[in-house]
Amino acid sequence: MHKPIDAAGQIENPSPQAAESFNQHPGFRRMFAPDQLTIGLFLPLKFYKGHMDVLKGQADLVESIDQRNFAAVWVRDVPLFDPGFGDAGQVFDPFVYLSYLAARTKNISLATGSAIFTLRHPIDLAKAAASVDVLSGGRLVLGIASGDRPAEFPAYGIDGGQRDVRFRETLEFFRQLIQDRTGAIQSSLGQMNGLELLPKPATGGIPLIVTGSSRQSLDWIAKNSDGWLTYPEATATEAGPRMLGHKINAWREKIPSGMFKPHITNEWIDLVEDVNHPRTPLRGGYILRTGRAGLIKLLEEWRAVGVNHAALGIHFSSRPPAEVIQELAEEVLPLFPTHVGPKPLFTGW
Repeated sequence: MHKPIDAAGQIENPSPQAAESFNQHPGFRRMFAPDQLTIGLFLPLKFYKGHMDVLKGQADLVESIDQRNFAAVWVRDVPLFDPGFGDAGQVFDPFVYLSYLAARTKNISLATGSAIFTLRHPIDLAKAAASVDVLSGGRLVLGIASGDRPAEFPAYGIDGGQRDVRFRETLEFFRQLIQDRTGAIQSSLGQMNGLELLPKPATGGIPLIVTGSSRQSLDWIAKNSDGWLTYPEATATEAGPRMLGHKINAWREKIPSGMFKPHITNEWIDLVEDVNHPRTPLRGGYILRTGRAGLIKLLEEWRAVGVNHAALGIHFSSRPPAEVIQELAEEVLPLFPTHVGPKPLFTGW
């Protein structure tokens, strides 16, 4: 029997109720265990405002994030910049950039938040995702979504009104591709027989974390996802985490056989130097300004209601990213340690 906690206070192994299919997946096991919460960081570390210079040196900081033992780094999927929407994400293609980061890091989970499954063909998605997973030694955790930027759908020649159906069909096609060796697939998105996708994922599968509703029912998400990423509700008071807890409980009650599936939430934070600065919502709650004590309290509240991973964005921070990363690593991360699980597999490709 495995000890639940090692000498350093870290989780050695998730509960036996954890999703068995990802028991040996380094990325999944590093991030998720029942009743525990880990911390990841969203990229970019500085927000794009019309020039790429803000991204210089970011990979060096990601190396530091890996060395400091954060659980994950997250990248977003924004194919086309819409000035009206005002958010370019992390600019680079998520799979290309995660491949680059895979070569710059050793252990940290590489997560998408989220790959837009309606805008890409499942063959291209599966080829890119499996490649990143193998190159990183099994560190890819794939957050997926149906898309929420109206201008992207006509640009791709896709009917945005049907994205709920396309999302479901893409997910099914994707899973068949990465798991099936018979090469027999019949779908509205394509038909194939006698063909096989290579490479296969490092450990046989890739966790698919559904984001928000993705226009699906809660029952469907509970049955078909490998985890659920949702907005956090309000974060300035305890009322928001309580509301989030009700949502998580309603979802978990629908998960078949009581299987453990992780819940993830995220917040954009402005972590100020004053340790006791109160949790203060900015931009209508879009950003949370807080001192370290307030952030720790929020993370404790999330953990208490069933959140298993907190993805924090610091690109709106008023302090340099390196300072924020250092404070989080030294003062916050020890309270929410990254799990010890299987080491990444062979990566010497």
